[in-house]
Amino acid sequence: MTIMIKDGDGLLNHTELDFFLKGNTSLDTNIQAKPYKWIPEVGWKDLLKLVEVGPEYKDLVDHLMANEEEWRTWYDEERPEDCPLPGDYKDTLDKFQMLLILRIFRPDRVINGIKRFIVEFFGNEHYIQPPSFQPDKVFAQSNKFSPIVFILSPGADPLSDVWKLAEDKGFGGNKFKPLSLGQGVEETASQLVETSAQRGHWVMLQNCHLLPNYLKTLEKKLEQLTNPNNDFRLWLTTLPTERFPLGILQKSLKVVTEPPDGLKLNIRSIFSQIDETMLAECPHQAFRPLVYTLAFTHAIVQDRRKYGKIGWNVSYDFNFSDFRISFRLLSMYLSKAYDNHDETIPWGSLKYLIGEAMYGGRVTDDYDRKILVTYLDEYMGDFLFDKNRPFFFAQTKDHNFSIPKNMTLEGALHHISELPTINSPEVFGLHPNAEITYYTNAAKGMWIDILNMQSSGDSGGSAINKEEMVSTTATDILAKLPKPYDVVALRKEAGENIQPTTIVLFQELERFNILIEKMEVSLKNLKRALNGEIGMSSELDDLSNSLFNAFLPAMWRRLAPQTEKKLGSWIEHFLSRIKQYNGWKDKGEPIIMWLSGLHIPESYLTALVQTTCRAKGWALDKSTLYTIALKTMDGKELEKRPEFGCYLTGLYLEGASWNLEKGCLRRQHPKELICKMPIM
Repeated sequence: MTIMIKDGDGLLNHTELDFFLKGNTSLDTNIQAKPYKWIPEVGWKDLLKLVEVGPEYKDLVDHLMANEEEWRTWYDEERPEDCPLPGDYKDTLDKFQMLLILRIFRPDRVINGIKRFIVEFFGNEHYIQPPSFQPDKVFAQSNKFSPIVFILSPGADPLSDVWKLAEDKGFGGNKFKPLSLGQGVEETASQLVETSAQRGHWVMLQNCHLLPNYLKTLEKKLEQLTNPNNDFRLWLTTLPTERFPLGILQKSLKVVTEPPDGLKLNIRSIFSQIDETMLAECPHQAFRPLVYTLAFTHAIVQDRRKYGKIGWNVSYDFNFSDFRISFRLLSMYLSKAYDNHDETIPWGSLKYLIGEAMYGGRVTDDYDRKILVTYLDEYMGDFLFDKNRPFFFAQTKDHNFSIPKNMTLEGALHHISELPTINSPEVFGLHPNAEITYYTNAAKGMWIDILNMQSSGDSGGSAINKEEMVSTTATDILAKLPKPYDVVALRKEAGENIQPTTIVLFQELERFNILIEKMEVSLKNLKRALNGEIGMSSELDDLSNSLFNAFLPAMWRRLAPQTEKKLGSWIEHFLSRIKQYNGWKDKGEPIIMWLSGLHIPESYLTALVQTTCRAKGWALDKSTLYTIALKTMDGKELEKRPEFGCYLTGLYLEGASWNLEKGCLRRQHPKELICKMPIM
């Protein structure tokens, strides 16, 4: 929105915006070697492109080379977006241009840099804080003909809010009918809508994305409702899906429930749904502090999800209903203890029911369950009320997270308002690098979303000619494509006694041929379409947009190993695969197998077991692989393959580092997100 306003005011440089969203889209791999190890590989490639973007940046590489220590100091700052840039750049570049520098050196700080850019542009923080859901305002804008569609995000559950609204408006009890959609409930849902439309009741159909085919029936049924009761309201909830009927969306009121980001907003969201009467329902002195403890725990397990696999092995949809039921448990157990004059709090029962049953009921992974139980062990116990040793959920250099001293609703809200908006991963018990991964992925997701939102015919006002750039990129890729491998001839050459690993090679080449042929045909058709010789199909249009935005085209992605790479990096990977396949077919199995270069690595590993079992006469189902990490990264001293098994490269560690000398795991170094494993 800020960019569009700047564009409307004539203040936006489209070339800079294009670079900010895409970086260096060149497929050229012959670039100047980066001068310093600390500069990210992708960042160095982007930097060489930035010097061509405008006169402000033309001396950037020379300044970096001449002032390496100054740039390194800025790079190592915890929050470089708040620190002045080295040299005169702190005075010559504005907040948006600084985002380009952040993209190069510290992509993990781009999101926070954008927040600073928006705050400076508007002069306040209003537009960087998600608004809380206000059911009354939504209801005021609704009518009997317009469904209210909630487009859900993970962890969002508007049922409790709508239920409370229904009771406030006099539609509680039998006048509010929620129904979770699933197989076999289509007829029930249709009857509910029909009868409620006649009687003026409210209906809430949840999880509409699970029954997209039924939604077409619902669309027709809504069109047939000519004169429903004035009190009738239809509430729908759905995850984002392309199969949701446009007819319903166009006539509906859309509500996007954005999940709170950060502990502060998560805890505030919980307390916005609590009133003083709820806090007063249990007279036990430990009740109010434990409600805040429960809210903090809920915020922790919710917000931990943003760290991906480092947060939870499986992403769980914890929502307010988990907190609400746990709240009732606390109230029930503590009220009973108060009535019985029992000074002992039943910690064991509370931790088991909350950790293993309520929240734990969603958890399917054993290690995730251990984390959840550990949080409750750390947060719940008599130590909460130890006057000799104050309790803290976490202590960081920015803030000490504790229970409010004044546990009235007003006191709790005041305490929450003083919490930092941005939290260190240490609050969750995670390594500081976890934050880098989260913010980097968030920035990448934002760039992709913005590029996808731009219309295919307009690249957001970019000065680059789209057709010319797409045609040039297509020509460059076509020049790099090899001829398909003659697998039939290779099979004849191998004879009848073929080793399992050789069969894997043939299977790999057959799959690779399909990819090569698809790339060649699609690129040639695209060039013909650009020249006006054939029509531009939707598939070719998607290919054109992908090449222009430096994305890996979907039609190629389906035929290649799973990857998150953008087009330039993927082409490098593609060429490296060609090199390994050529060496394998011409010279035999490589001394060191690059496992990441295989389409299905598992098939090669299985073939190794089969080869060894044949040679030794072992039972295949009784044999398995084991690995040894060598003390070499490049394996130059390895002159031949092992008699059985193989040497492997191409494996990486995330969330830990590798001690080459001791041959064991160790904590990550700062800003080292991925660690390459030695030869295995």
